[in-house]
Amino acid sequence: MRERIFLASPHMCGEEMKYIQEAFDTNWIAPLGANVNGFEKEIMDYTGVENATALSSGTAALHLAIKCLGISDGDVVFCQALTFSASCNPILYERATPVFIDSDYKTWNMCPEALQKAFDDAEKCGKMPKAVIVANLYGQSADYDSILEICNKYNVPVIEDAAESLGAKYKGKSTGTLGEIGIFSFNGNKIITTSGGGMMVSNNAKHNDKALFWATQARDKAPYYLHSEVGYNYRMSNIVAGIGRGQLTVLDKRVEQKKHIYDSYKEGFKDIDALEMMPVYEEPNYWLSVMTIKEGSNIKPADIIDALAKENIEARYVWNPMNNQPIFKDCKFFTTKEEGSVGGDLFNRGVCLPSDTKMSDEDIASVIEIVKSLF
Repeated sequence: MRERIFLASPHMCGEEMKYIQEAFDTNWIAPLGANVNGFEKEIMDYTGVENATALSSGTAALHLAIKCLGISDGDVVFCQALTFSASCNPILYERATPVFIDSDYKTWNMCPEALQKAFDDAEKCGKMPKAVIVANLYGQSADYDSILEICNKYNVPVIEDAAESLGAKYKGKSTGTLGEIGIFSFNGNKIITTSGGGMMVSNNAKHNDKALFWATQARDKAPYYLHSEVGYNYRMSNIVAGIGRGQLTVLDKRVEQKKHIYDSYKEGFKDIDALEMMPVYEEPNYWLSVMTIKEGSNIKPADIIDALAKENIEARYVWNPMNNQPIFKDCKFFTTKEEGSVGGDLFNRGVCLPSDTKMSDEDIASVIEIVKSLF
């Protein structure tokens, strides 16, 4: 059996231990220290955002973003349907109600037309959303000009779920900085990792000040322990932040490697009429290379995933949209399609191919040949 080829796994660059060793040498192994402060500043410098708060996960960052916007029991939040469940679970943490918006084929992300339909319905019902959560699927931005134009018309803030898109740009601006609040994830499978961790970013210092307060158990300013709000243990540790600082030094290199993988697949499958790569929109970070099988083909995503698995190669289905999930079966869903949905169609026809930056050209060629052999 060949050595395992992963979908996306941690890729250390060698700089991480310098920061980790510094944390040990100075005994700063708690959720504070020079690495936490340094990592926040370096993310701000890289993205151009004014404030950043390092947290235990991207989900924690999204939860605090929701709280910063005052979302609570009974409120409504519009959320992209084609995404991972972490994009919408924090809505439920605050006992709010998600309403799901379909994607478009141009970006695979939130469809502005479907979003407008949801706002039209909200006006009729007299229940406007408190926020719109847009996810940057597989490292690619949404059509933010159109989405922000609609949301600004109703004075509804956008939370940008950039968990998968650090290093991507939309019209020259770093993703994560386009909405009122943005979040990043540094989970083990992301383009850079801290093993587990996240970041909440914004250009409004009040948001980040409040997030930091909640993330450190909501301790009031007093000479003793005093709490007037519920707090959380959401702060990133100094050791974990050290890993992130080392990883950030090679982020641009990782984007180049991810693009090389995507381009190799696109070239490799160019003669297979039944296969199409995910469209490129603006400047993605190419986190995962995803393809779809054209309707009518005898080959299905399961066939490709199983064929690769037999060779010890990891591939996965596209996210199963949130409107298909049992937990959200009673939530409203808006699409522009008369039958089915864009997200459902992409789930039914899509395959996430191995996109690990440690893959060799020979590894990529092996994936291509196995997939081509099925056709």
